[in-house]
Amino acid sequence: MSIRCQIFCAFAVATALLSPAAQSQTLSLKPFKDDLFAYPATLSSDTNGAYTVIDYREMRDINQRDQVPERRVNAQYTDIGVRKMQQDLLLKTDAGDVRHVAVGKTEGAGIIVLYLHGQGGSRKQGVDDFTFGGNFNRLKNLMASNGGLYLSPDFPDFGDTGAAQVAALIGHYAEQSPGAKIFVACGSMGGALCWKLAARKDTGGRINGLLLLGSLWDESFFTSPAFKRRVPVFFGQGSHDVVYPVAKQEAFFRSILTKSKTYPTRFVRFETGTHGTPIRMTDWRGTLNWMLSKAP
Repeated sequence: MSIRCQIFCAFAVATALLSPAAQSQTLSLKPFKDDLFAYPATLSSDTNGAYTVIDYREMRDINQRDQVPERRVNAQYTDIGVRKMQQDLLLKTDAGDVRHVAVGKTEGAGIIVLYLHGQGGSRKQGVDDFTFGGNFNRLKNLMASNGGLYLSPDFPDFGDTGAAQVAALIGHYAEQSPGAKIFVACGSMGGALCWKLAARKDTGGRINGLLLLGSLWDESFFTSPAFKRRVPVFFGQGSHDVVYPVAKQEAFFRSILTKSKTYPTRFVRFETGTHGTPIRMTDWRGTLNWMLSKAP
């Protein structure tokens, strides 16, 4: 190989590594209070670490963590300076007006994360700095400090109308940030929307990951565009969840691996945890970094 070719080839490789596509593939979220939000001890794991049982204790993980249990976390778990990058917005779409809170870059974001609330919730739940152990505040800070965008919308129902409005919201911000990887987290009944988004042609071909937090399962996922694209799926579930029994969600997780042994999916079981535990305890940074490494 000539010296001229060696120089040109080296330059071509360096240019490729600096391209937007390469940068999006290697995006990794920087730490934010990782020591405080690290998982407690692992009790067991299987399936090469894809399934993990975490030691959860209410006395430690709620009562010691919160100044007022379940209402206000201790101050060291939050940084409310991120509110400077938070906006309460209204997007007019063909599917209807979508009220939503946006945190971070509304244009040119490298990553977009949505949180879809459950029954009785609203857009305000996903941006509350002090409930759920400060975990939403951490997510907001992770997005704001890593050139990302976090969205917490209202929607009218958990059916086709709600899915259409969320899809319109995703479509709008995807156009503003065409290079962004898009991840949708769904709490409780919000999971119905996660599966509907996976099944739609537009969002199923656009989203890059799903997070089901104390949520439900849907066999239709196996015929969805998202499944065919091998979109990563994370499940967080409390072992004492009386709304959506952990055994059924575990069975669904394992059925994904039965369909494809190498499918990118993870399950974290919080032992003794209840319905809201995964929203409080899920490690956003570790989970999203894993998803970024597997995203189509």
